[in-house]
Amino acid sequence: MENKPKPQNPFLPLFFALVLVIGIFLGIRLAQKSQQNKILEIFSNRNFSNNKLDEVMNYVLREYVDTLNQDSLTDETIEALLNSLDPHSAYIPASNLEATNEPLNGNFEGIGIEFNILHDTIYVVTAIPGGPSEKAGIRSGDKIIIVEGKKVAGIGITNDMVFKTLKGKEGSIVNIGILRFTTKQIEYFKITREKIPIHSVDASYMMDSLTGYIKISRFASNTYHEFKESLAKLELQGMKQIIIDLRGNPGGFLDAAISISDEFLTQGKKIVYTQGKNRPRRVSIASGKGSFETQPLAILIDENSASASEIVAGAIQDNDRGIIVGRRSFGKGLVQEQTEFKDGSAMRLTIARYYTPSGRSIQKPYEKGEKIEYYHEESSRYTSGELVDADSIKTNKKLEYKTLSGRIVYGGGGIIPDYFVPIDTSRVGYYVAELMYKNIINDFALEYVNKNRNNLKFHNAFDFNKNYQVSEALLHELNSYALKNKIQSKAANSTKGMDLLNTQLKAYIAKTLFNQDAWYLVKNSQDELCKVALHKLRNKPLFENRSKD
Repeated sequence: MENKPKPQNPFLPLFFALVLVIGIFLGIRLAQKSQQNKILEIFSNRNFSNNKLDEVMNYVLREYVDTLNQDSLTDETIEALLNSLDPHSAYIPASNLEATNEPLNGNFEGIGIEFNILHDTIYVVTAIPGGPSEKAGIRSGDKIIIVEGKKVAGIGITNDMVFKTLKGKEGSIVNIGILRFTTKQIEYFKITREKIPIHSVDASYMMDSLTGYIKISRFASNTYHEFKESLAKLELQGMKQIIIDLRGNPGGFLDAAISISDEFLTQGKKIVYTQGKNRPRRVSIASGKGSFETQPLAILIDENSASASEIVAGAIQDNDRGIIVGRRSFGKGLVQEQTEFKDGSAMRLTIARYYTPSGRSIQKPYEKGEKIEYYHEESSRYTSGELVDADSIKTNKKLEYKTLSGRIVYGGGGIIPDYFVPIDTSRVGYYVAELMYKNIINDFALEYVNKNRNNLKFHNAFDFNKNYQVSEALLHELNSYALKNKIQSKAANSTKGMDLLNTQLKAYIAKTLFNQDAWYLVKNSQDELCKVALHKLRNKPLFENRSKD
């Protein structure tokens, strides 16, 4: 079961920064290790000549005027210690570890639906293909009214309540009652929970007769397998060139990034290397067994592409293997290792840096203990003009490196694209931004499809994208819907961003009718980065005048 993602306004950098705090917190390389000692023994059993921290902890616990919770004090001490190091070392309490690891583990146990809460009711957006809900006959548009004999509609239901109610151990059974748009009677289903995959390849489809498109949202344990399946599917459909979309991808497992890069590089090419004070250099080399080593390739990145995303982009760029299109990436070049403790908590400690094939570190500068400023650096790119003008990107001439062909690239803070595409701030007005941020467009599309499903007959998503047009009447309905949801009516008079609104609404209708691929198919047909990448691939792109197009 996966909650339907909220639309994000790409022109609210602070909002994206908050998203990245969560996403990058997942780390690059999470080496799972067992830990049998008590937490305090981490500090006291390392043969230190001076166990001051251990002495202070024991003294405080023994002599402090009030009674203290030793576990809480220990957690807070470790958290403060790690927070003082770098922006990516972190402590994870036992209560948060499972939820934090789920996206990287690539699965969870539940009934397998993507849902949305609308009018205090759980709407099924999609039953995950092959999951228990689909097997039981649950359909898109179904409303979950009853779970285990208890009403779950009209009670102030929240996302957390849905998760606690519908998630559960593999093999356990849950009984639900649903109301279907074609009937007014509640139908009951008995669903056996299973392991449900959390997909990290969000979409894969043919953009035209030659060009495949794959969107990767994170680098998890199952990402490479999903990617290989998508690559094979598109090759069977005639793919001769490909666009890999890493925009908004906060990273994940290092090994997944290496494996995907290996698919595009010939034998012997460097992919990445890592090195730390007590970690010897580890160099990853292409095996020569990739299935797409010579065909045209474009990678899409933006200011929210981080860590593993930057490994892939850096490997492709430094080897002159393909083109990088978009805006400067986030700039995370630190490697974390995870240690789990006996009480179920864990820490992620930065133990190395990674370097692209040319030898550059793309870790952006940071001050120890200044995490807020570090993550807010992204918003400063907006105010400095970097997101709209390539000439505003600051480069350090002391950190110049060369690709295999001799092109100059820079270290010190993210991957600078070969072809810069600015944020188009002219496309979004306050009204459209508010509709997107508050999920109004998505909710309206869900209701619209449920009411008109029998009249929306299209062969497939391509047929829909070609022949369906958002009417003026439908936009008026959306405005009325927005008013009911307390979006100020005076804002609706603005025409700024109406093209984007049309595209967003059409994309959500497509997703509700078909699937996630349909959402990207519609959205990308009007996307500037996709247009630039397609143009360059079709015209055998050269690297002259890069970052100026």
